Amino acid sequence: MTDTLLKTPLYQAHVDAGAKMVPFAGYDMPVQYGLGVKKEHLHTRDNAGLFDVSHMGQLRLKGANAAAALEALVPVDIIDLPAGQQRYAFFTNEQGGIMDDLMVANLGDHLFVVVNAACKEQDITHLQANLPEDVTLEVITDRALLALQGPKASSVLSRLAPQVADMVFMQVDNVSLMGVDCIVSRSGYTGEDGYEISVPQDKALELANALTAEDEVEWIGLGARDSLRLECGLCLYGHDLDTETTPVESSLLWGISKVRRQDGARPGGFPGADIIFEQIATKAISKKRVGLIGQTKAPVREGAKLFDADNNEIGVVTSGTAGPNAGKPVSMGYVKPEFAALESEVFAEVRGKMLAMTVSKMPFVPQRYYRG
Repeated sequence: MTDTLLKTPLYQAHVDAGAKMVPFAGYDMPVQYGLGVKKEHLHTRDNAGLFDVSHMGQLRLKGANAAAALEALVPVDIIDLPAGQQRYAFFTNEQGGIMDDLMVANLGDHLFVVVNAACKEQDITHLQANLPEDVTLEVITDRALLALQGPKASSVLSRLAPQVADMVFMQVDNVSLMGVDCIVSRSGYTGEDGYEISVPQDKALELANALTAEDEVEWIGLGARDSLRLECGLCLYGHDLDTETTPVESSLLWGISKVRRQDGARPGGFPGADIIFEQIATKAISKKRVGLIGQTKAPVREGAKLFDADNNEIGVVTSGTAGPNAGKPVSMGYVKPEFAALESEVFAEVRGKMLAMTVSKMPFVPQRYYRG
């Protein structure tokens, strides 16, 4: 099995660090290290964790019309994205479903796009089929991607490049780290302050070793990455988002830029716009993504069915964790809209028992992005 899996440039470093490796999105990836998932989670919240996310897809879009071409595929303002900034976006299909979520950065002379590992081949094909001839798509194959996350990430990385301390959330820049040209954004997937660093793959190990040599930094695996993002209300594609679910149903209306809305300056123009606008106007949807807090100590995991007090099935849990920082089990999932109001009580079926849960606001723990 391992022989058929792809490996990131840091594979051997994970093995040497005692990682438990598992298949993930076609790659052999570290799910946890010696600390274990819970301690890795807590360490990231208190100090700084280093994540290998080199399995993600890194792309460049070049050409005078690159922003307009990408904007035709996402309900996000790309044309007016300032140089040195990045934005969260998602590809939609003709039914308004979400094909993938992604990050788009304007590096001045091109757009730098990061897509999910499990979707990258599909996304590349989608872009190739829809970009005009005057826009060039370059698939980056010679760079690794690291994420340094946590309240001490800034002090650690600024030892290598003092200017990163002045960056704010969602800023991006070309930064020299240890004499190597890197693309650094102040962003991440944990809800904490931190950075994502695109580094030439032949320099990735040197940079990773320098970062993990700092007292504040530990390697962190996919297990804690999942519980960290869930506590902070961040979706995982293929679990909380999919092609059958629209941004309205998935509570991602904030991800549709004002200028792209029906009454905006550049309304619609993206796949499924009419369906999405109709859902916004009529609120006629069959499900809604919500946060859920368990009333017992038992975690409620992905796949657990949700019921009302009369034992009618009303939805499903799409992500769940014990909530190391929340101090209680937290999940997200989809319920029928009439059960989506805050404080609604629903019941999750876990091993034949009905466990009470309360519909709650997300994030479950505060996001701590640095906004200056």
